[in-house]
Amino acid sequence: MILDAAAGLLRLLPAETAHRATIALSGAAAPLLPKPPADDPRLAVTALCLSFPNPVGLAAGFDKNAEVPDAMGRLGFGFVECGTVTPRPQAGNPRPRLFRLAKDRAVINRMGFNNAGMAVAAANLARRRGKGIVGINIGANKDSADRISDYARAFAELLPLADYVSVNVSSPNTPGLRGLQNRDDLTRLLDALIQTRKSAIPLLLKIAPDLDGAALDDIAAVVQASGIEGVIVSNTTIARPALASAHAGETGGLSGAPLFAPSTEILRQMRQRLGDAVTLIGVGGISSGADAYAKVRAGASLVQLYTALVYEGPGLVTRIKRELAALLARDGFAHVADAVGVDAIS
Repeated sequence: MILDAAAGLLRLLPAETAHRATIALSGAAAPLLPKPPADDPRLAVTALCLSFPNPVGLAAGFDKNAEVPDAMGRLGFGFVECGTVTPRPQAGNPRPRLFRLAKDRAVINRMGFNNAGMAVAAANLARRRGKGIVGINIGANKDSADRISDYARAFAELLPLADYVSVNVSSPNTPGLRGLQNRDDLTRLLDALIQTRKSAIPLLLKIAPDLDGAALDDIAAVVQASGIEGVIVSNTTIARPALASAHAGETGGLSGAPLFAPSTEILRQMRQRLGDAVTLIGVGGISSGADAYAKVRAGASLVQLYTALVYEGPGLVTRIKRELAALLARDGFAHVADAVGVDAIS
């Protein structure tokens, strides 16, 4: 595959340069990429009133401006989430702001919602020709005087062009943003978005992994009262477990293998609080079918990955799906939905 062959060369470039080159290469190579083979029927998922061919999605952060969702879909993802998108264009934080931690199979980023703004993302989404499921992740501008209004503006602009919208209140790279996860502010935010919603487009909330039990209780209560359809667990972490790489001391959000265990535990706890009434998407440290399966067993109907692609290349997607199907068969599950939450039973 063209992108697999290029992955090793791209890792020789500085991290952010490699990312931009990957976006450009993906767009150029899209017409040359074959349609992915049909997925194992055991992997099909019905969630959020949508039919996913498989539960493995691309997490937000890769395609911030919705430039290549169809190309990513051709790699075999069951769905692609673009963003984070803010109402106005935003340059983000000063460079360097993206760091590979190869020894830890991890990445630290402090990008700061760098994106071209909702008008550009909307135009890109409107030009799509593919039919794959695409979500859009929205945020607030760093200098906004009214962040809830920012979310409402981006939501209204982009929801007609997406299959679902996710609300990012959990990035550690916009000062004060995570404060929107408190009970009162989160209630006001979700109420504002639900009042804006004129159609049945699913609305999801993306939360941080650095939350204690009381905070999870509050979020679960707000989610249940609001009636939103899903929660994405989780964003990057500000915690720093023991790391071996040279960039371990950089500030920002840590993603990749070190995030797997804590994010999966938060996922399990949210499943215990919310049951099966709300769709959970598990994110954080997935690099194998076994990792994806653990997220499913902890309560995720769908999973997402991004950081592992940096180290494994795009062929990882097919491998994860193959391994996941084999694990389901090994344990006697006829369908991936049958395994959702089996390890979250109190």
